Amino acid sequence: MLEFAQLLFKLGTTTKTNDKLEALAYYFAHANEKDKVWVIALFSGRRPRRTVSGTQLAVWCTELIHLPIWLFQECYHTVGDLSETIALLIPETKISSSPTGQPLHYYVEKFQQLEKAGEAEKKMFILQSWLELSSRERFVFNKLLSGTFRVGVSQKLMVNALARTVQLEPNTIAHRISGNWDPATTSFSALLSEQSTQTDFSKPYPFYLAYALEDPLPELGEPADWQAEWKWDGIRGQIIKRNGQLFVWSRGEDLITEKFPEFSILQSKLPNGVVIDGEILPYKDGQVLNFNILQTRIGRKNVTKKHLQDAPVGLFAYDLLELNGEDLRSMALNERRAALEDLVTSLQLPFLQLSPVVTFSNWDELTTIREQSRNLNSEGLMLKRRSSAYQVGRRRGDWWKWKIDPLTIDAVMVYAQKGAGRRSNLYTDYTFAVKDGDKLVPFTKAYSGLTDKEFAQVDAFVKRNSLEKFGPVRTVKPELVFEIAFEGIAASNRHKSGVALRFPRISRWRTDKTPNDINTLDDLRKMLELYGK
Repeated sequence: MLEFAQLLFKLGTTTKTNDKLEALAYYFAHANEKDKVWVIALFSGRRPRRTVSGTQLAVWCTELIHLPIWLFQECYHTVGDLSETIALLIPETKISSSPTGQPLHYYVEKFQQLEKAGEAEKKMFILQSWLELSSRERFVFNKLLSGTFRVGVSQKLMVNALARTVQLEPNTIAHRISGNWDPATTSFSALLSEQSTQTDFSKPYPFYLAYALEDPLPELGEPADWQAEWKWDGIRGQIIKRNGQLFVWSRGEDLITEKFPEFSILQSKLPNGVVIDGEILPYKDGQVLNFNILQTRIGRKNVTKKHLQDAPVGLFAYDLLELNGEDLRSMALNERRAALEDLVTSLQLPFLQLSPVVTFSNWDELTTIREQSRNLNSEGLMLKRRSSAYQVGRRRGDWWKWKIDPLTIDAVMVYAQKGAGRRSNLYTDYTFAVKDGDKLVPFTKAYSGLTDKEFAQVDAFVKRNSLEKFGPVRTVKPELVFEIAFEGIAASNRHKSGVALRFPRISRWRTDKTPNDINTLDDLRKMLELYGK
């Protein structure tokens, strides 16, 4: 655990990619074999499930150090993170008889064993662990325990670090660590062996991702060299049929086959050895619907008949990665597309659609076409070089996403709350309101989009102009105006404003405007009528 905590400290205290790469490579070269497997799992999103509640952790901590709960809560509100608060409050004791302590895998596998244990057994293990770990180790332990573990390391960076310690290409590693494997029962050598791809029929390919378009369109060269498609707003996924079995994977590497029973017919219709890359979209009567409709199914443990009726889905196919068991990723896009069109056309399934290719003759024409995106519930366009292979991860050069400009609205800040992590001592989480006659109606929250200097200035304003306190939340004088950008808008019964925004963030601080200049609730409703289909 000490080695892992030291690794996280190094990763968290540098912004330099090469320094992070060196720290990861050193860890993979020297760490316990089982710990290496768990680090791969944790850094690729396979987090342990929550073992105990945050309330239990807080109560047990106060009992251990004899601290009143109100004082603990004040400390928590100041620090802004429960795991860090507990790690700082418990004195350094280090009563462990082992000079190096227990390895990482001991703790995460113990969490799994304790899932169904009684409260007394969980409490005994956690208190004992808190006492035998250093403050830095305790913080990591708490994050893993609470199911809130996050790390700012891309999978690409982790794969490149692994490639420094094993004799494999990064693309090969990325493929072998994908899929449905259990870090508690998989060895490091087995995970990276060729046999792993041969025995796990469900294993998806790493997704190819695009960067936002950076340069003027003419710098891409001849329009004829590029394929344009709509950039859909749904769940990117892979449909896999191997060994007579059907698997549906999300881009986040969640196995979601059971979430979409509509696709089960593909188990009998698709030939063996097929992998399709596409987007799962709310889809009915030949129309792509608003993403908000799909959200009614996301996260549901059981998908009911009503969900299937109210939120029907389709798969818009982008690419064909495997056919008859052959990996097609090295082929040119235009060849893969031709094979995909033949396959989808032969199946004649209403829910399985080819993502349309957008025809254009010059860049000006494509610019005009892009303006239709919102009318189709699209986020913009994708540009793909016709000769491109299907690569791994986010790469520059061959695939670009060209999103439409976000919707924007001016609003005033009315509530503020402290952030987390390095911003835990600053008010960086804000609630915004628009006008409705003489009233202010809160309609969204946002916590990104400002510079560190601007966040510090807003923090100082909040501390000087707080009106009321509700736990960690402060009501502030409605004086600061911000432009809020967002990708979509939908009706919502859960919000007082009647609307919910998709991906809201601060676009800019409007120091040139006063609260009298902000938008109104009617402005939001008009946006809902135009863009909230």
